[in-house]
Amino acid sequence: MSARRLGLPRRAASQILLTQLAIAAGVLALATGLFLAPLSAQLDDQAMRRALAIAQSAAADPSLAAGLLGSAPSPDSPVQASAERIRSATGAEYVVVMDLDGIRRSHPSPDRIGRPVSTDPRDVLAGRQVMEIDDGTLGRSARGKVPLLAADGEVVGAVSVGIAYDSVQGRLLGAIPGLLAYAGGALAAGALAAYLLSRRIHRQTRDLAFSDIAGLLAEREAMLHSIREGVIALDRTGRIRLVNDEAARLLGLAPEAAGAVAGRALDEVLGTGRTTDVLTGRVTGRDLLTVQGPRVLVANRMPTEDGGAVATLRDRTELEHLGRELDSTKGLIDALRAQDHEHANRLHTLLGLLELGLYEEAVEFVTEVVGVHRSTAEQVTEKVHDPLLAALLMGKATVAAERGVPLRLADSALLPDRLVDPGGLVTILGNLVDNALDAAVGSAAPLVEVDIRADGRTAVLRVRDSGPGVPVARREEIFTEGWSTKKPQAGGAHRGRGLGLALVRRLAERQGGTVRAGEATGGGAEFSVVLPEALR
Repeated sequence: MSARRLGLPRRAASQILLTQLAIAAGVLALATGLFLAPLSAQLDDQAMRRALAIAQSAAADPSLAAGLLGSAPSPDSPVQASAERIRSATGAEYVVVMDLDGIRRSHPSPDRIGRPVSTDPRDVLAGRQVMEIDDGTLGRSARGKVPLLAADGEVVGAVSVGIAYDSVQGRLLGAIPGLLAYAGGALAAGALAAYLLSRRIHRQTRDLAFSDIAGLLAEREAMLHSIREGVIALDRTGRIRLVNDEAARLLGLAPEAAGAVAGRALDEVLGTGRTTDVLTGRVTGRDLLTVQGPRVLVANRMPTEDGGAVATLRDRTELEHLGRELDSTKGLIDALRAQDHEHANRLHTLLGLLELGLYEEAVEFVTEVVGVHRSTAEQVTEKVHDPLLAALLMGKATVAAERGVPLRLADSALLPDRLVDPGGLVTILGNLVDNALDAAVGSAAPLVEVDIRADGRTAVLRVRDSGPGVPVARREEIFTEGWSTKKPQAGGAHRGRGLGLALVRRLAERQGGTVRAGEATGGGAEFSVVLPEALR
């Protein structure tokens, strides 16, 4: 049954307030009852012990036993006088002395002297002390009974002392107002705390009902696990609150680990690196690129009111590869366009030579042009037998020639057509050659040299350039995602910078290889890649 059908308020904060007040009142009532129950028993015990102590004191008086043995039951007997004196001095309700037949020898009402007692006296006349609460001729009382002994130690009677039970109840009722005052103060403090807590919950839940909160949680779970964008939420200390299925996939976490990582620090789960820095906010900005495993990710981070943050991740791996291929294609098209102009110039030159009748010079000119292109193609195909790598080097050589940078293969280069992953090596070599061409342009003697060879099943790749080189202090930093000396291209298909070398290292490490940056002979940079088990 809903809160509305029960007449309860719909807001979550109001329901929590009423619930807390009801709990506080119930706990106080229970605590008061639990306190009063032992208090009543304690007061009963104290009254019975007081009555027993008075009876013991009376029985210890030798004159009382002597008076019992030496006189008959009478209101004027010494036993009645002693008992009344004790009763007046102690404030007891009655002090009754009885003989062995259970006949009263004293009583606050003289007309009851000589009559049998109203309760069974056998236990006390048998020599046992008795404490009890019972009803008698004077009403309910707390009683203490003690055997009365003669000088020789023989039981000759008993002394029964009673304390009015109304006085015990009066003490109990007298304690209740003070107890209720403390309970009321505690209830007021609890109500104030409950009110303040409900106000806080009211602000945090934004005046939503429990059904609304449950609906929002269900919608959130459905949304997080259905969207094709990674979502990861962190608290103010950088610990993970939640990871949806797509984020687990993009970050390389096992699907079943998405719930297990909740509460753990992000550094502990992902380790140190740019991805962790971006997600924790140590690196700020919009649409930040990062590499996690083999994937290129775009991350955005939004802080939350409680000091935490929610980060979204998008997979840009394929887009990054397509962008790089498009950039390479555009460069190749530009080079072909330039070659088209150069080819037209050569045709015009050839036509002029023929029109002037300089046939021998025309033959030499054609032979020279064709020989240059043929020698370059033959050099590449003789040393690099893999068709993908050979085609890449031919395309890069054309682009390099257009940019005024000679691209040549080292004399020791030799790679058979037995590559396990030619696509991966194409990506590695393409990135390194592009960087080398960028570095060599504008140098005094521009040059890019590629050395690629097989050492057993290991592929060794070196790319040297005549550029300014890489400082020793930055030879590890350059492999970090986002690090680049180039400005983003305003019109390029691939605008992200600082990912090429990071991808090279990741691809090499996936194959168990290494990438190092060093200094080339004669100046410039040299990048070395070693890929074990790269050949069949």
